[in-house]
Amino acid sequence: MWDCVAEAEAQQEALEAVEAVVQGLSPEQQLQLRNQLDQVLNCVASLRSEVAELRGGLQDIALQIIQDVKKGVEDSQRVRRRRHLIHRERTDSTSSSSIYFTASQGVASTYEETSEGGYSTAYAESDYTDRDTDREEGEKEQESEEEEEEEEEDRSCATVLTLRGLEEEEEEEEEEEEEGGGVGRLQPVCELLLPPSGELALLLAQSDILHTGDAKLKAEGFRLLMDNRAQYGDSRDFLWRLARAYSDMYQCTEDQEQKRTIAQQGQEEAELALKKNGLNAECHKWFAVLTGLRSQHESLHSKLKSSHILKEHLDRALALRDDDPMCLYLLGRWCYEVSSLGWLEQKAAAALYQTPPTSTIHEALQNFLKAEELSPGFSKTLRLYIAQCHVELGNVSEATNWIHQALKTTCDPPHV
Repeated sequence: MWDCVAEAEAQQEALEAVEAVVQGLSPEQQLQLRNQLDQVLNCVASLRSEVAELRGGLQDIALQIIQDVKKGVEDSQRVRRRRHLIHRERTDSTSSSSIYFTASQGVASTYEETSEGGYSTAYAESDYTDRDTDREEGEKEQESEEEEEEEEEDRSCATVLTLRGLEEEEEEEEEEEEEGGGVGRLQPVCELLLPPSGELALLLAQSDILHTGDAKLKAEGFRLLMDNRAQYGDSRDFLWRLARAYSDMYQCTEDQEQKRTIAQQGQEEAELALKKNGLNAECHKWFAVLTGLRSQHESLHSKLKSSHILKEHLDRALALRDDDPMCLYLLGRWCYEVSSLGWLEQKAAAALYQTPPTSTIHEALQNFLKAEELSPGFSKTLRLYIAQCHVELGNVSEATNWIHQALKTTCDPPHV
């Protein structure tokens, strides 16, 4: 009971800390946060319904298997009963005896008596021998059939008991989940929604706020996460934010050697986050970002490999969340760069991959326009890329229009 009270107090403290942080946000940031929370709640609701449908389907399958096993056992027993009822045919000498007597009717009576007596004795001995042999063989067959039947029944019973045990375990789990308010079934999701402690919730909220600030605030956010790395290093939400902070520090650093080191360390943190949760779009996004940053300090051969990895994780991030303008922008840049590869890069890619990556300006423009549609004015650089695509496609008027819009755009988020 005291554990429940302590947990409730911790959750209350976390909520109060989050409310305090939210009050310090601008109206636009609060609206964005509410929209994100609504999306998360919708995802949780849909996930809960899918889990319920899946559990119901598994129960139906288990019942069907039990019925099939029972039916198979009953059919095998029915066949064996029929087999016991069908007696083995025994070859009697009745017909041969009648032929014998018919052939010996014209012979003397003494000879007949002797022959009949001898025949009767022989017939009786043969009959008894056949019956004993049939009885022994029948007993052996019956014993072997009974043994097989017992083995099959044991296996069938074991299967039925196993399936029933699984059903009972599932029912017990359902009862425990109902008593716990369904927490066990949605534990991984709840771990994403509700951090394990109020301190971690406050830390993550502070990190999100500092990430939106200037270079000084970004550096402060990076130090904040590094100071708590040992305590919260097992949290997936903490790790991908730490990877994001590394990318912030990359943008704030001028020294090229430091940039290379920061990109490498940040990619390692993003990889740890992926191992904790491979179904998180943010983990894939920041791993792709840091892979691209690290590739800027690599050789041509390594750049081509990193480009392949970057594309793979951008696709996974967009498969998990298709409304992220930053991922669409990065995918557009990848398409633009691949479509603009020189002769040397194309030959190197053909030597490295059996099917080298290909793309077109049209695909790049499509991704850029999707990013702009999701977040109008998202980036000045994004609009310049749109204008450049129109220039290469020969759409001069559209290119001019997008250049004017880019000049009116003052904001340019980091990593763009």
